[in-house]
Amino acid sequence: MIPGTVEAQNGVVVSVSAPASDAGVSILQQGGNAVDAAIATAFALAVTYPLAGNIGGGGFMLVCPEAGGEPVAFDYRETAPAAAWPTMYTKEESQFTHRAVATPGTVRGLELAHQRFGSLPWKRLLAPAIALAREGFPADRALVAATNDILAASPDFAELQRVYGKPDGAWQAGDQMRLPDLAHTLSLLAEQGPDAFYTGPIAEGLLAEMRSGTGLITGEDLAAYRAIERRPLTIRYRGLYDVYVPPLASAGGICLIEELNMLECFDLNGAERWSPETVQLMAEVMRRAQVDRARYPGDPAFVQNPDWLTTRDYARMRAASIDRHRATPSASLAADIALSSESTSTTHFGVIDKKGMAVANTYTLERRWGSKIVVKNMGFLLNNNMRAFNLFPGETDTKGNVGTLANIIAPRKRPISSMTPTIVTREGRVLLVTGSTGSRAIPNTLLNILVSVLDFGMPVHTAVRSPRFSQEWFPDHIRMESPERIPQTVQALTEMGYTIVAPTPLPFQGDAHTIWGDPHGGYVGAADLRISGKASGY
Repeated sequence: MIPGTVEAQNGVVVSVSAPASDAGVSILQQGGNAVDAAIATAFALAVTYPLAGNIGGGGFMLVCPEAGGEPVAFDYRETAPAAAWPTMYTKEESQFTHRAVATPGTVRGLELAHQRFGSLPWKRLLAPAIALAREGFPADRALVAATNDILAASPDFAELQRVYGKPDGAWQAGDQMRLPDLAHTLSLLAEQGPDAFYTGPIAEGLLAEMRSGTGLITGEDLAAYRAIERRPLTIRYRGLYDVYVPPLASAGGICLIEELNMLECFDLNGAERWSPETVQLMAEVMRRAQVDRARYPGDPAFVQNPDWLTTRDYARMRAASIDRHRATPSASLAADIALSSESTSTTHFGVIDKKGMAVANTYTLERRWGSKIVVKNMGFLLNNNMRAFNLFPGETDTKGNVGTLANIIAPRKRPISSMTPTIVTREGRVLLVTGSTGSRAIPNTLLNILVSVLDFGMPVHTAVRSPRFSQEWFPDHIRMESPERIPQTVQALTEMGYTIVAPTPLPFQGDAHTIWGDPHGGYVGAADLRISGKASGY
């Protein structure tokens, strides 16, 4: 068996954490469906992958019911507190403060999915996470490295140090990590239900934490928070594949649909996956989708978003501007945007059950370890997702900072997100369940995977392991993993005017755990081992 993959007939869970994947499969084995398993996996990741798994953040879940059912998107993105205002930040202000915390949405989002599709009792779905937090779990190399790094870099965050520090020195791979405060919090959620987080004892702890650090979240903000069920965006790619992504506040979904629509204007038959022609074309559709992401989208409750962004007519117009022999200068695409002179906080997992119900879920704390603020005596981290808004209205620069007005801060508004959990079906059967981390590179990472599998017939594990690249409008370059593997393509792109750079700040792009639904029966789970992970199945 190829490392990181599993073949199974009855169900698969794939995530960045082996204990979390196993937790999800245990729920499937108890007769739970894919949504039940996804909820269990999400709570388990809050224990075993705390730098991104969370109950103090937010995200998006995409559910494809059993064959023939209409897919559903759950938007549980965080919201700005009622006391927030557009110019509340200074450029000198740290991102790791109580003021950076937006009202969390994860618990309400998982509750809404459970109400709509769950089959097992809520309490049972939290049991694996509670056991992991109370009894402990072996920390893998990725978690050890991330934990030691954040502790060394954050000496002033006392509760982070107390909860995640190791009394007798640095963490080592295989050490048992126990989180008794988090076990107690999860037990309250299991016994009292999600209201414990928003109006009950967990809310009281969160509000006390806000008061201790001049945070803006109030009891009214928590009580008023709602997750939203939405209709996914969808296209039929190349007349064969139905691609489903979440709508706004996921701007990543709009990006991916726009990219695929533009690619449909070109015939990739006869090209090679890593030829200069293919890479250049993909980079240019990425560039155009990313400038539109900067220009237009905002929370649909606050902004009138153009519905033509995801149409084929608009894609044809955008595709017609691509010069197949020369790089398009990014500044030339944004004459209407005033340009000034001069992350792995997210995690994705996928689930599929024996009846074909599938879940793609991506959620985040914004930065790695979010705000670094652990709610006192509660054991969970808070997000810093206020930083996902455009913080300085009118200030957009060539470094990638965006200040367009659609995504500026407003009370109870949701910041747009690049999170793009994705499900692909063919003739009603789930073919791919995927998603990734990586901020604005997320839709571009998924484009790499979808093109590899759907256009070039690449096996899913090969597509997940293959090098990736991203063009994000600004900075005006292509970030590429392992360019030394395709030197002739890199040379050709350079001659066309492209600048190729390595991924930064991390030496890789994304973390895209993926499931393939074999048309002949059964499933293949492919963990993306750039960080860690496991595909579990039975």
